[in-house]
Amino acid sequence: MIWAVRRVICLPTYNERENLEPMVRALAQLQLAGLEVLVVDDGSPDGTGQIADRLAEELPWVHVLHRERKEGLGPAYLAGFARALELGADFVFEMDCDFSHDPADVLRLVAAVEDADLALGSRYVAGGGTRNWGLVRRFISRGGSLYAQLLLGLGIRDLTGGFKCYRRAVLETIDLGAIDSRGYAFQIETTYRAIRAGFRVVEVPITFADREVGGSKMSKSIVVEAIWKVPALRLRALTGRL
Repeated sequence: MIWAVRRVICLPTYNERENLEPMVRALAQLQLAGLEVLVVDDGSPDGTGQIADRLAEELPWVHVLHRERKEGLGPAYLAGFARALELGADFVFEMDCDFSHDPADVLRLVAAVEDADLALGSRYVAGGGTRNWGLVRRFISRGGSLYAQLLLGLGIRDLTGGFKCYRRAVLETIDLGAIDSRGYAFQIETTYRAIRAGFRVVEVPITFADREVGGSKMSKSIVVEAIWKVPALRLRALTGRL
């Protein structure tokens, strides 16, 4: 299937058997020209990868990248970005498979990136927010974004979000091979590198809803990584190594 514009949505999965097919069907209902979905499965033991293969056999716009084991969100996205560029993507999306990100908001990112290089789904600009979150999670998420915003000297309000749309040129320009972040820090680093490279970044207000099916992938190690990675990024930038 050949389109004038190819938009590839990367869906990293690990034990998402309940969510994957409903998400793919929901994205199909958008009827977005040039839409393709790339499922990046990290060896899910629950059969998610097999479901992805079945969908790819049925739907020519669904692709599957199987990885041997779970290594974190960052490595999964980096592998997905490489494959999306190989597929000829003009725009590459990051999106959660668990419906924390509303599939309908894909269209809003598409519109926003017409006048920008990177569009971020933002919980912390006017009109954005979260739903079904406890106080601790709100504190960690908002605090993490503020921490990165202050240390990196950025005006972006939601630096830890994982709902994004990149123009191809962004991923071809920033040094993806130098990125080794795995969790929140991956989201911070990719946006920071894009801004440092001179690309225009915009925020689109979204409401992030906690998953209804499956378990959260949040861990203490993800938080700890962001705490030390942010000042390390700033230091590298100040010394001309970023």
